[in-house]
Amino acid sequence: MGPLSEDEERFAGSLRHAIARRAAFAREQHPDGVRKPPTELMLAELRSLYRRGHRVQKVKPAVRPMPVMLLPGFGAHPRRMQPMADALSAAGHHVHHWGLGLNLGANERNFSYLMRRVAIIARESWHPVALVGWSLGGLFAREIARREPHLVAKVITMGTPFSGDPRANNAWKAYQVVTGHSVDSPPIDCDFSAKPAVPTVALWSPRDGIIAPRAACGWPHERDRAVAIRCSHLDFSSAPKVVAEVLRQLDVQE
Repeated sequence: MGPLSEDEERFAGSLRHAIARRAAFAREQHPDGVRKPPTELMLAELRSLYRRGHRVQKVKPAVRPMPVMLLPGFGAHPRRMQPMADALSAAGHHVHHWGLGLNLGANERNFSYLMRRVAIIARESWHPVALVGWSLGGLFAREIARREPHLVAKVITMGTPFSGDPRANNAWKAYQVVTGHSVDSPPIDCDFSAKPAVPTVALWSPRDGIIAPRAACGWPHERDRAVAIRCSHLDFSSAPKVVAEVLRQLDVQE
């Protein structure tokens, strides 16, 4: 083989840098004093991966049908939230998936796409959009609403780590390895703990094996309401009791 071209050398250098960066992230230790869910709850999450999908439940008609966008968690595909989408649609809401497939983290390009998508849905519906975000999807939802509150009717987060230390969970290291950036330095200008100027509801679970409950519950100045639901983190996407609470919160007159 002959010598590499300038472009090939540049690509090889970038690849080596990306691999080294991710290897360094993988070696990071969990910081002292930052609480995360215990190992037994983390292991219990595995059962959710093999649980059969939840059936669509019978629902009451929505008091005020509205456009709703569902935003999946990190590493999840919108299909994981399909039972919730089906139930919300059955209640009369106009449900939209986020349109980005698998959630592999934030960057300027996909966040700009989401901002445009929410604006289009709001314009075509003649109504602001309710954003329902699971885990990382909830961070997207909060930031969209913080930047463009006139486009958003309400934000409902489910097991979303918007409060406190970004390492108060069992997923931060995997997130860094996959995305290539530190949880301390997201590639978009954001403030996830700042409460958007719209009604903001945080669903959290004391049984969450991935996100620390306090991080998903937040403090009063960071959200309007916090509701505890006893479920695993992975069940936030489709468990009947979670879906029922989302439907109830969408009906709440603020």
